[in-house]
Amino acid sequence: MTGTPLRVGLIGYGLAGSVFHAPLIAATEGLALDTVVTSNPERQEQARAEFPDVRVAGTPEELFDRADALDLIVIASPNKTHVPLATTALKAGLPVVVDKPVAGTAAEARELAALAEERGLLLSVFQNRRWDNDFLTLRKLVEDGALGEVWRFESRFERWRPRPKGGWRESGDPAEIGGLLYDLGSHVVDQALVLFGPVTEVYAEAVVRRAGAETDDDTFIALTHASGVRSHLYVSSTTAQLGPRFRVLGSRAGYVKHGLDPQEAALREGLRPGPAWGAEPEALWGRIGAGQSPLTGGGDPVPTLRGDYPAYYAAVAAALAGDGPNPVTALEAASALDVLEAARRSAHEKVTVTL
Repeated sequence: MTGTPLRVGLIGYGLAGSVFHAPLIAATEGLALDTVVTSNPERQEQARAEFPDVRVAGTPEELFDRADALDLIVIASPNKTHVPLATTALKAGLPVVVDKPVAGTAAEARELAALAEERGLLLSVFQNRRWDNDFLTLRKLVEDGALGEVWRFESRFERWRPRPKGGWRESGDPAEIGGLLYDLGSHVVDQALVLFGPVTEVYAEAVVRRAGAETDDDTFIALTHASGVRSHLYVSSTTAQLGPRFRVLGSRAGYVKHGLDPQEAALREGLRPGPAWGAEPEALWGRIGAGQSPLTGGGDPVPTLRGDYPAYYAAVAAALAGDGPNPVTALEAASALDVLEAARRSAHEKVTVTL
């Protein structure tokens, strides 16, 4: 990509902004991190230290006052701010990337999508785990037919955090859109929809287990896809022994993969995308086979494809240049929110919800 880089304003410099968005924006050809918005003095200093040429603003209003000097707004602030900030940005004539979940409800997501369509602007949702190494590998196995007809998809995003950390992500206030269902659940549901298509039925269990916890910290979601695949999705902060990240069972073979994609850990450590980015050692490769346990050496190792978070912002830059599609649309995100809303209702009412 040639020409002047597109100037990006980033709202929010907490975990999402500082660990994921800022480094990936800075590493993307055709994009330039112009401004970071955070009211926290320590985070302001962090942004200046990590990106010496960046402007720092204390409020989104300061950013929007310079709307004519920007080409893209990225929203990585708390969930409850996503819709109002995205609305303001779109009405200011600016394309937008919003971290997941794009909104608290599917209806709000569709309203944002309609506004972007009306204004002729890009509205994209940062579902970065579509570019996890294990997901890319599994997607290829499914597309190649290596598993035969897929019958069951098990996906786990589990942690061991016996004491709540606090903050808005663990707030019981519905306005905060906190809890694991909308946090990690946004990832596992999105991946299931990408792999196996629309959902017809949703059953869920959402439990608050830890002393002092205000919202769900141990959640299970069962999906019936129109294709016939059953997805069993687990997100938890209370798992003392972690299960496989993926276990996928088909008519010909199964695939089991342990461990998390290494990209988040690398970004947290301050590493940046380069030639060896996203690679995983052979010892962590998943295994494919039938009738045996991979934990006792059964099946054959499957080389894990490299994780590729940089591909998301490369696709955003290409879309803005008219050279490719939006990598994750708000309507796709709305479909995932349909499932999450049904899961919340199912857990609350103890019923199976038909979509």
